[in-house]
Amino acid sequence: MTPFQRYIAEEIAVDHADGLLTRREALRRLGLLGLSLTASSALLAACATENDSSATSSTPSGAAPASPDRPPPGTAEAVATEPITFAGPEGRTLQGAWAPAADPRGAVLVIHENKGLNDHIRSVAGRLAGAGYSALAIDLLSEEGGTAVFTDPAQATAALSTVPPQRFSQDMRSGIDELTRRVPDRGIGAVGFCFGGGMTWLLLTTGDPRVAAAVPFYGPLPDAADFAGSRAAVLAIYAELDQRVNASRDAATAALERAGLAHEVVTYPGADHAFFNDTGPRYNADAAAQAYDRMLAWFGTHLA
Repeated sequence: MTPFQRYIAEEIAVDHADGLLTRREALRRLGLLGLSLTASSALLAACATENDSSATSSTPSGAAPASPDRPPPGTAEAVATEPITFAGPEGRTLQGAWAPAADPRGAVLVIHENKGLNDHIRSVAGRLAGAGYSALAIDLLSEEGGTAVFTDPAQATAALSTVPPQRFSQDMRSGIDELTRRVPDRGIGAVGFCFGGGMTWLLLTTGDPRVAAAVPFYGPLPDAADFAGSRAAVLAIYAELDQRVNASRDAATAALERAGLAHEVVTYPGADHAFFNDTGPRYNADAAAQAYDRMLAWFGTHLA
């Protein structure tokens, strides 16, 4: 099992332990990843035990649950996205959602969660464009026909788990190529969420000097991550209750320091994994608003 397959499997197990997935559904999703019933059951049991031993209230002091009367940050100024295709490596065609800013201050590659390119991620690209940053939300399932061909999001997740990291790296760098073509002479940034946060870290390991700023949201760090060659200023976002991803936070900080990159590591109190996703059960309105403002300020400083 690759590190990203392990990450996705553990995420399913955590969702079950937190009561977000039934046992039947968790076993089904783990089966799509190729795990046997025995291995799946053992993972669910281990995660449940770990969850019980470190149980914390889902809305501890200082946390803010989702508010139905409070729109997600940036939606009021959001720009509509349009589907596009663009050139990928080795003659492949990649898909994405494009959101152009009226007078771009920079351009940002937006990298999706493990469900693929969906409406939530498109909305993030649109919000960034409304804030002055033309944005391309890349579909990392382009070679499989695009996220839209998967009627079951769990199948999209399973498909992502089989892709070699090298292909992800190549596709993301092709996304950077497209941004530099569409928004010349502007700084390039990247932001990703959950799985996409891990992809943002992976992009930094390529050492692509065109990436001036990166904001990985609660993303798993690739094994033995080395950011040598990168010039990106990195704002790393974590959530206090996200113990699984937080286990690699110190290693991420050390890797940033070894590479000599400008960086800030921020952990939001009372927030959990995926707190920025306003369509999900762990959405935290206060943490999302604060993180959004911090992200825009980071891009404003480092993409100028």
